[in-house]
Amino acid sequence: MLTKTKKAKVIDTVKIHDTDTGSPEVQISILSKRIDELASHLKKNNKDNHSRRGLLQMVADRKTQMKYLEKKSPKRYASLIKKLGMKK
Repeated sequence: MLTKTKKAKVIDTVKIHDTDTGSPEVQISILSKRIDELASHLKKNNKDNHSRRGLLQMVADRKTQMKYLEKKSPKRYASLIKKLGMKK
């Protein structure tokens, strides 16, 4: 589960301006953090199919957000990929 402090740290690393909470960069980074935490949960609890379904939904949502950002602003997309350490 993503606590307020963890979420604030994630937002601080990619925010565009001071009150940024809804930009694609912030949404993608929050989803990435939640995906990482849920993936580690599923490694321990491999029969938890309800959480697995949620994980797949989050991955699909992140992919959609990333496609949007790549289409809208390739420069911002490239910098986000570099910040999060993701592959294209």
